[in-house]
Amino acid sequence: MTVFADISLFWLIPWATVSVVLAFFYYRKQRQVEGIPSRLRTLLTTFRASAIFLLGVLLFSILIESNVSKLEKPVMIVLVDNSSSMLNYKDSTQVDGKISNFQKKLSEKYSDKFDVVTYNVDEAVNTDKFNFKGSVSNLDAGFQHIYNQYYNRNIGGICFISDGNFNKGNSPQYTAEKIALTPVFSVGVGDTIRKKDQLISNVSANDIAFFKNQFPIEVDIEASKMGQMDVRVELLQEGELIATENVSYSGEPIEFKHVSFLVEANRIGFVNYTIRIQEIASESTWENNSRSIYVEVIDSRSKILILSQSPHPDVAAIKQVLDQDANAEVTSQLIEDWDGSLKDVELLVWHGAGVKSNPDLVAAIKKNNVPVWYIAPVNANSNQIAALGIGLKVPSDRRTDDVQGYANSGFQLFEVSEKVDRMLEKAPPVVVKYGTISTEGGSALLSQRIGPVKKKDPIFLFGNTSKSKYAAFLGEGLWRWRLSEYSRIKKHEGFEELIQKTAQYLVVKKNTDPFRVNLPKRFTINDAVYIQAEFYNEAFEPITTADIQLELKNEANRVIPYSFAKNSRDYSLGLGKLAAGRYSWKATTKFNGKSYLKEGVFIVEDVSLESLATSADHNLLRLMSDASSGKFYSLQGMDQLLKDIGNRDDIVTISYEETDYSDLIDWKWIFALVALLLAMEWFLRRYFGTY
Repeated sequence: MTVFADISLFWLIPWATVSVVLAFFYYRKQRQVEGIPSRLRTLLTTFRASAIFLLGVLLFSILIESNVSKLEKPVMIVLVDNSSSMLNYKDSTQVDGKISNFQKKLSEKYSDKFDVVTYNVDEAVNTDKFNFKGSVSNLDAGFQHIYNQYYNRNIGGICFISDGNFNKGNSPQYTAEKIALTPVFSVGVGDTIRKKDQLISNVSANDIAFFKNQFPIEVDIEASKMGQMDVRVELLQEGELIATENVSYSGEPIEFKHVSFLVEANRIGFVNYTIRIQEIASESTWENNSRSIYVEVIDSRSKILILSQSPHPDVAAIKQVLDQDANAEVTSQLIEDWDGSLKDVELLVWHGAGVKSNPDLVAAIKKNNVPVWYIAPVNANSNQIAALGIGLKVPSDRRTDDVQGYANSGFQLFEVSEKVDRMLEKAPPVVVKYGTISTEGGSALLSQRIGPVKKKDPIFLFGNTSKSKYAAFLGEGLWRWRLSEYSRIKKHEGFEELIQKTAQYLVVKKNTDPFRVNLPKRFTINDAVYIQAEFYNEAFEPITTADIQLELKNEANRVIPYSFAKNSRDYSLGLGKLAAGRYSWKATTKFNGKSYLKEGVFIVEDVSLESLATSADHNLLRLMSDASSGKFYSLQGMDQLLKDIGNRDDIVTISYEETDYSDLIDWKWIFALVALLLAMEWFLRRYFGTY
């Protein structure tokens, strides 16, 4: 035992002296005790001095370290694979009964020797009764849970009951090796003999495809003992056959085949595609002969219109970059050929802004709230620039200046990389108006630089009107930047990034809708579907005053109504796990006499990974047992496992010492002793009449 204190324990000696002196002088001055015997007076003095001393000792903050011996019984952990593949074999009717009987006998027979803990594992770990309905096998999660929860504990052994197949996470073998000095007793379920079967092991396709574009669907096929034959692989779109391919098997025990389909996206929305292998009568199962996927086909290409007063190399340089974006539909016209409509245009690039009066174009911009990239050449008129209504002031002087550009570090609307900085550093000058350029509310991305001298006058700036975004490039010579960069590094990476990020920023619209519903477009049958909604008042503050309803329609056109729950700042709705298929939803609410509607579609995909397992992998189980000094058993050999566990001499209760720290002020018996001393002093004085 070791004693620690905030101050040196040698101070207890003077404190003891002080306690005795205080008690002595107290009784020396008490006239009431003059008539009592000296021995009683000495006893009373001792009681009081001891009480004072003990109270002082408690103020020393004394900490006592001691070693405590403890016994820990071993823990026997039963880990059961709860995935549905456990029932894919001939012995499936025995699995439930055999495992339940084993758990019961293990607890009854060895309850005095060790503690029994049972876990089930499929996608995650739980302690519920196994039901073999898990659609995912993540066996490593079970061993990772044991490693985390029982680190440095006395684990007697792990009884691992599984077919050895997993389709998520890492191999459990590696995590099991980290659980040191713990034997793994593996019990193999199922048949390891491969059956005659063919299955679709994997399907790869883009989650999103663009309307009228072609996209590939890649199919991997695994065949076992199929012999020499040709089979047909079919591709169906919404149940209609659209393509077929033939696969030839050569008679090998195991064969892997790959099939590719090139599909045209001719429907908008979530489109169902089913890949189906021709069913052969002698196959062990047909359940794994087909797979379904959903591809979201969208027609969301941004329509960009470039209008110019006259042909210009800057327009060509910008268009060449914008044309590279597959999600953009770029049209270039002279203003004199323009039909006067900006309908469906998501970005207008106006080259020559301010050169001539264009009231019709300005009116169309304001009417349609179109984001605009203004490019004002050196011959732009200052009055016409002011008439654009973006708070930009340029000199009326016709003189020009050659300046280079630099990126402002304080620009925060979006980020540009070092590629743009390197391009600007070596880029030739652009031609701008001579004089001071100012803006009201705009944020400059690029400003003027003459040699090493950096000016505040902007070259390229961004801002917002009341209803849309805008950018303004004040000068000409962008095409020189493009050619200069290519002459140096044989690429246009900095120039392209500058143009692309400008267009991306302007095209993305700020969401000012007061009613918003947020949910992913894809789920699996293992996911719980959760929907979050928000509603904002006119001051754009989140409120939960309005009631929000949701109607959910499945593929059978069955409509189920729901109501959102109100939180402090938003709404939430949990739909739980849904069956595979396509669902459409409609959310509605009313506020201040106005109705709001949001609707959309999401899909729930069936990831039937467990049906792919038609043979067990007992080799994995044997490797885990051999590496941990355990043993492999068949499902019928679980009684032998019970006997072997009892015969092992390494599953024992262990004794260990644990360091314990206790604060002296927490020892209640000291307070009791102080109270007893003072109580005895009071009683004796009372008894002898000295009070």
